[in-house]
Amino acid sequence: METKSVPEMFGENVFDDRVMRAVLSEDVYQSLRKTIDEGAKLDTKVAEQVATAMRDWALSKGATHFTHWFQPLTGVTAEKHDSFIEPSPDGGVIMAFSGKNLIQGEPDASSFPTGGIRATFEARGYTAWDPTSYAFIKDKTLCIPTAFCSYTGEALDKKTPLLRSMEALNKQALRILKLFGNEDAKYVHTSVGPEQEYFLITKEMYDKRPDIKYTGRTLFGAKAPKGQEMDDHYFGVIKPKVQEFMNDLNQELWKLGILAKTEHNEVAPAQHELAPIYSSTNIATDQNQLMMEIMQKVAARHGLVCLLHEKPFAGVNGSGKHNNWSMSTDTGINLLSPGATPYENAQFLLFLCAVIKAVDDYQDLLRLAVATAGNDHRLGANEAPPAIISIFLGDELTAILDAIENDTPYAGAEKKIMKLGVDVLPRFARDTTDRNRTSPFAFTGNKFEFRSLGSSNSIACANMMLNAAVAESLKIYADRLEGAEDFETALHDMIKKTIKDHKRILFNGNGYDDAWVKEATEVRGLSNYKTTPDCMPHLLDEKNVKMLTAHKVFTEAELKSRVDIMLENYSKSVLIEANTMLEMSRRMILPAIECYENKLAGAVAAKKAVAPSVACAYEGDIIAKLSDLADKVYAGANELEKAISAANGESDIIAESLSIKDNVITAMNDIRKAADEAETYVSKECWPLPSYGDLLFSVK
Repeated sequence: METKSVPEMFGENVFDDRVMRAVLSEDVYQSLRKTIDEGAKLDTKVAEQVATAMRDWALSKGATHFTHWFQPLTGVTAEKHDSFIEPSPDGGVIMAFSGKNLIQGEPDASSFPTGGIRATFEARGYTAWDPTSYAFIKDKTLCIPTAFCSYTGEALDKKTPLLRSMEALNKQALRILKLFGNEDAKYVHTSVGPEQEYFLITKEMYDKRPDIKYTGRTLFGAKAPKGQEMDDHYFGVIKPKVQEFMNDLNQELWKLGILAKTEHNEVAPAQHELAPIYSSTNIATDQNQLMMEIMQKVAARHGLVCLLHEKPFAGVNGSGKHNNWSMSTDTGINLLSPGATPYENAQFLLFLCAVIKAVDDYQDLLRLAVATAGNDHRLGANEAPPAIISIFLGDELTAILDAIENDTPYAGAEKKIMKLGVDVLPRFARDTTDRNRTSPFAFTGNKFEFRSLGSSNSIACANMMLNAAVAESLKIYADRLEGAEDFETALHDMIKKTIKDHKRILFNGNGYDDAWVKEATEVRGLSNYKTTPDCMPHLLDEKNVKMLTAHKVFTEAELKSRVDIMLENYSKSVLIEANTMLEMSRRMILPAIECYENKLAGAVAAKKAVAPSVACAYEGDIIAKLSDLADKVYAGANELEKAISAANGESDIIAESLSIKDNVITAMNDIRKAADEAETYVSKECWPLPSYGDLLFSVK
């Protein structure tokens, strides 16, 4: 069988622009492009012809079913498959797919999270085709990206608010561009390149760990003798089995039009990263959800399991998802590109200031947008940014803003040439901005890297909040500048005022330093919401509700529902972990300790039978130690059971989540501490779980 080249296979399972040009008439194609590019209303006659062409293309690819592929508030995607078949009068079937099938679907909405928007008996909901994200074929099914809403019109998904936020930013950004004389741009879109981190373990190891099966992470596990201390895994040689997985994964992603670009080993053993080239935020969000699904499917084909949990292993780095975000016009201008002389680039400086103002004004929204039970383990753990939101700009931009604030001349940054001391090596200009891996929100040349997202997160939440917050800053600027008598003076004053009012959010130092936490919270007044229950209720703060509803990103009812849903997700996630830990403690950990104690006791009895006066110091000491640890595990399990019961008895979801944070997690930590210490004494023969060494070094 002839192997296809990458250009030949790329996008072969996507109903993309190349396919549409080939199969649609010119007028239908142009009408659809106007809808995609400019947000024009979709013509139903156009939809009918697109549906026919889409069906014929899908059938030619071997598809038998179609589905409206959507992103409910469960954190994963959903799909209900319908076959193309319709009965024909002669007793056979025809393959049918109408414009109505394409535009609208009607799934049962009763079992999806609604946060009280809909009662369980009110089941009707709708999926609506999103023409801005290309349809694709997966497992012989035509998948049509859609939005998902309730019978009464409220958004029950992550796509709808994201699209609204993109439109809000577009509207305000165009106002600013017109003030600078740009009449050519018809649309401003945000683009994202999400870097995806993940772990790979063997299926054999996975099958022996109930905690990973039920929760995605290890609830027990003593530290292995070797972890990431040597930094030898980071960018290290990729193991053959992992490389085979990566090769297979790339091909699957390329066929789906996903621009998989960079792959490498990450810091922790068994940890890796895949990064795509950036694309429009809506498409990037869809593709990242698809990427996570395909990762897990491809891993299974190779006898592996892909772990997307933020902290599957204690004591080594967890996994994040770096969200590289920027703004561009439809004419190809990156609005966050400083150019050769950023000090003289007023348009860039205004958009930069809009982001600075947005991040400072709505730091709570950015924090809660990445809040999950899994990410709570990762943020601030000296492997990921702290829970405190701040911006890294680097030396040059910081110096420029200082000069503007203080009305002092800016001399310009010297382009230093890197001299490596070896004649044959090339010389190159050093970047004017270093990288700060401890910053939650870092400027990296022509984009911002939001590093706080967890590896299993949908990127939709972070980007809808970021888009909306920046839209608000741009609206404030446009309102003031459009009425200004002297545009240049008003522009200068506004940039200067923004720098002065919001410089507290700028920090180029070490985000892991304890001194920074103190300075940020006590001196600068920045928020530090360490857990999901701490930050999520702030979604309903008056300023947040006012801004998000004013830009029509959410209704107030939708916001209230999100708080309930996210806290309920948090509570359910931790309670599943707690109940798993309870079962494992009683049915695996305690019996394992007892097993080894009995073996030691048997050894003592055998020795005493031969030599009654023998001391048996080793056996006696270990038995005493394990007996004490077993008592701690047993008592901890009883306390955990009480804490679970108390949390379940709380009257509302906020109280329940706080009870879980303060009591359930504390009890879980106590059990784990005793059990992990016991693991270091119990023989491998008696211990029922693969060790961290087994798990982290299982893939050859």
